[in-house]
Amino acid sequence: MTQISNRRVTQIAADTVEIEARPAGIRTSADPAGCFQWKERTDPILAAILLIPGLPLIGVLVALIRLTSKGPGIFRQRRVGKHGRPFMMYKLRTMTHNAEAGTGPVWAQSGDPRITGLGRVLRNLHLDELPQLFNVLKGEMALIGPRPERPEFVEILAELVPGYVERLAVRPGVTGLAQINLPPDTDLLSVWRKLQLDLEYIETASFFLDLRMFLCTCVRLLSLPGRVVMWFFDVERNPPDMPTDVEWILTANGKNLRTAARSGNGDSHPDAVSPPPSRTNRAGSPQSGMTNVEIQMTK
Repeated sequence: MTQISNRRVTQIAADTVEIEARPAGIRTSADPAGCFQWKERTDPILAAILLIPGLPLIGVLVALIRLTSKGPGIFRQRRVGKHGRPFMMYKLRTMTHNAEAGTGPVWAQSGDPRITGLGRVLRNLHLDELPQLFNVLKGEMALIGPRPERPEFVEILAELVPGYVERLAVRPGVTGLAQINLPPDTDLLSVWRKLQLDLEYIETASFFLDLRMFLCTCVRLLSLPGRVVMWFFDVERNPPDMPTDVEWILTANGKNLRTAARSGNGDSHPDAVSPPPSRTNRAGSPQSGMTNVEIQMTK
């Protein structure tokens, strides 16, 4: 079983601490006396308030999950937090129990048969994220921030995508600028585009931006048109396409990236999964603007 090593986690943590200490004007150099320090104090309080109405809803959903499919209602999954520190993230189970037994964690594809009927509804309404309020309460996550990624993916992407570790300079969020605007990762292009929005948020974070994204996320639970809602709250972003001639892409050209780790606890599931490992997601497709770069993320 291959997992991100403690040494690698320590190195990622050191990298992000160095980023936070950079002089003003350098991207992702968060002001320790500013917005993020304020968020670390207030987010757990807000999470506790949100859990007052949220706990009964979580209880009902857990009961429905257990009634409609075998397995626990809530699963835990190892994720990478601020400065590369791992933590266990909580989510409502939306897939069949032990869904990763035959594939391991892989990148996303819609319509996966392992997602249960109720799970599909929970995902569409983003209700499967509700238990992450406990992570916010514990100080492991923020309400708003970059999406927490799995350590096996972070180890690879930190090596391949320049600037990727910079998103680890702050606590990951239940929702965020990248999550609101872009679909789940499928290839290097999607990772790179989300990274641009994560870094934009880190360098422009404010109380009012957080408030707009929080309200936008809540309103979207009502299944209103996403673009209209994002325009109304002024959180719609369109990151640029990734250039095709930069050095790091040429360096990655031809690589086949794999991780062979299995999650190891029966409660782990990917946020979204693709078909069995025999099929690969190719970042070298015409849509991504890259050539001969295969990524098969199978843990």
